[in-house]
Amino acid sequence: MNRGLRQRRFLMLLAAAAAVLMVNIALESLNQGMVPAATTAPVKQIEPVVPPAPVLFQYIEIIDSCGPYYGGKCVNARSGPGEEYRTVARLRTGMVLKVGGTVERGGRTWYRVVFDEGLLYPERVSTHWYVAGDYVRSFSDEGVINLEGGASALTDSAHSTSSVQASSPQVTKRILVDRSLQMLYAYEGDALFMQVHISAGLALTPTPRGTFTVYKKTPTRYMQGPLPGVSDQFYDLPGVPWDLYFTYQGAAIHGAYWHDKFGKRWSHGCVNLPLEEAHKLYEWSDVGTPVIVRD
Repeated sequence: MNRGLRQRRFLMLLAAAAAVLMVNIALESLNQGMVPAATTAPVKQIEPVVPPAPVLFQYIEIIDSCGPYYGGKCVNARSGPGEEYRTVARLRTGMVLKVGGTVERGGRTWYRVVFDEGLLYPERVSTHWYVAGDYVRSFSDEGVINLEGGASALTDSAHSTSSVQASSPQVTKRILVDRSLQMLYAYEGDALFMQVHISAGLALTPTPRGTFTVYKKTPTRYMQGPLPGVSDQFYDLPGVPWDLYFTYQGAAIHGAYWHDKFGKRWSHGCVNLPLEEAHKLYEWSDVGTPVIVRD
């Protein structure tokens, strides 16, 4: 046998031995519950999507102060953080105000009030407002929540609003306002959640009839009039609490701290509720909740 033939046979034997060795390795790996490295693919790790936490803002609710007609001792808003500063406003029980900061002075906390909501008549607020912590309930809230795709006629601060999608699961909540009975009914499905006497709009400033949607909610609003093109009535109401807006002209369902005439027409077009019921309805309602106003 010549030399070249012997070399070819040797290489063939060597290749066969290598193949047998690879098969044995693969079989041993399978027996041990492993997949040969040549056949594995990297597994891509999918990180869970965590929604961002809502931004919260600080608010105060006035407690233990004078009533709707200033009966009793009123809590005073002052121009600085101390009782030596002049009184700039008398605050009635139930008002809700947004906080821009606090000052610790003489063992007391003083809250600095801010109105960052686009006032119709900003000249009516000519100085700082500070309120002593002895007379308030402090709480945190998301602030203004708009229905995505909706916008207020008075745009709030870009740093104090959030939005939710207009598309949502099937709506089961609804609010019915009966102007003739001066009643509000809130339903979830067929179940009555609450019913309460209200004060809808006066004859010259009626609450609009029709079917609407809560497109914005906010824990407080500085409501001012006249409203150009809507009403020529003067009013100046800081800290109106628990507001559910349902028209772009400014009609809202909210609490009223300045009167107790519920069951009678008394408003400039909004739907006024007693304070406790207004807070309860505000917490229950979502933006997108239908509002039906009828006679």
